[in-house]
Amino acid sequence: MIKNLIFDFGGVIMDWNPRYFFKDYFNDDERMEFFLKNIAHDEWNAEQDRGRTLKKGTEFLIGKHPEWEREIRAYYDNWTTMLKADIPQNVAVLRQLATTGYQLFGLTNWSAETISYAYEHHDFFSIFEGKIVVSGTEKLIKSDPKIWQVLLERYELKPEESVFIDDNAKNIVTAKSLGFITVHITENTDLAQELRNLGVDF
Repeated sequence: MIKNLIFDFGGVIMDWNPRYFFKDYFNDDERMEFFLKNIAHDEWNAEQDRGRTLKKGTEFLIGKHPEWEREIRAYYDNWTTMLKADIPQNVAVLRQLATTGYQLFGLTNWSAETISYAYEHHDFFSIFEGKIVVSGTEKLIKSDPKIWQVLLERYELKPEESVFIDDNAKNIVTAKSLGFITVHITENTDLAQELRNLGVDF
């Protein structure tokens, strides 16, 4: 019996992409892609999600690539521009679920320094009533199974009673291995239909 629904944030209910800022900044897609794939890449950003401060992350990268200092500093100086908007069809599902008896949780890879901006600018985060596990706060990051254990123990959940929703395939694999029911969000996923197929009633 499904009792709990656990949402990832980026790519599920929030549309975040550094290209939303850097496309105009560079005005050169090839140079932008080189920068995002070879300099300020996902693995570097993930360390801030794991708990490294934005300042330390920025200085570390400048130390490795001093010729890109201006672009590297622009990354977190303009982070809010990268957080473009919510993903409306999935937020609509979240709002519908808020009127049901299901428990709703967040499990997100997100910097502890920037998550408050999302909370302040998007009212639907209040639906979770603070039941959110943030990687930057825990100093753990998906797809490390330990961050799911934090969620399970903190809120006394059972994975077999819980649906985990994420856009990252590696995270889905880990969640399945821990016994969660999963929904993998892709560009064409109808979240409402996927949940109803699992027997979630809303």
